[in-house]
Amino acid sequence: MADMCGHAILKSLSGTITRKWCDQRLQTWSKRMLSLVKIHCKIVNPHHTAPEKGRATILMCNHSSLFDIPLSLQAFPDVSVRMLAKKELSRIPIMGKGMDAAEFPFIDRSNRRQAIHDLAQVNHLLSSGIVMWIAPEGTRSATGKLAPFKKGGFITAIRTQAIIIPIGIRGAHRILPARSHHFCLNQQAEIHIGQPIDAAKFSLDSKDKLIQVVHKAIEQLVGE
Repeated sequence: MADMCGHAILKSLSGTITRKWCDQRLQTWSKRMLSLVKIHCKIVNPHHTAPEKGRATILMCNHSSLFDIPLSLQAFPDVSVRMLAKKELSRIPIMGKGMDAAEFPFIDRSNRRQAIHDLAQVNHLLSSGIVMWIAPEGTRSATGKLAPFKKGGFITAIRTQAIIIPIGIRGAHRILPARSHHFCLNQQAEIHIGQPIDAAKFSLDSKDKLIQVVHKAIEQLVGE
């Protein structure tokens, strides 16, 4: 990732960076990460769900491992997917500037007012064709079990009338659990993709209902 971020900074400074270039580099990084630890990745998409061109789309996924992101990128390899990242990453030299150049938005989870401002940038990216990956749990689950969801991503989904695609990753927690440095090689991971959920059918007053619907969908997809 550091190598990609360095290249992104240089291309940004020279004015030659493009979204397509970033997409390709993210796919290369994703496949390299999975190959390094010999992860066997299986996509399970019985409904043939895919982001709809011209419609704001948010991927919502369970989060139990650092490998959730490279695995998720394999779900829709031909789509411009970016992750909503915690603000702390923006302060890491090279990585922060590189992610910013590649159109990764950051959110300050410790400051509610700033978080609302940060989500406005997410709205802009969604309207420009970026598909946003969000972990509604807010952070990695220490147990691998699905935790309660934060509200921010659902407020954004309702305001932008986005389609939410629920994703349940199975097996990532065994590869590298949260707050651990112990890798387990040669593991099987499955990416289960559910039916789209239209956030436009909900209002801010009924966001808790939307949260329940998405939580139940992802719960089923992860096999809990």
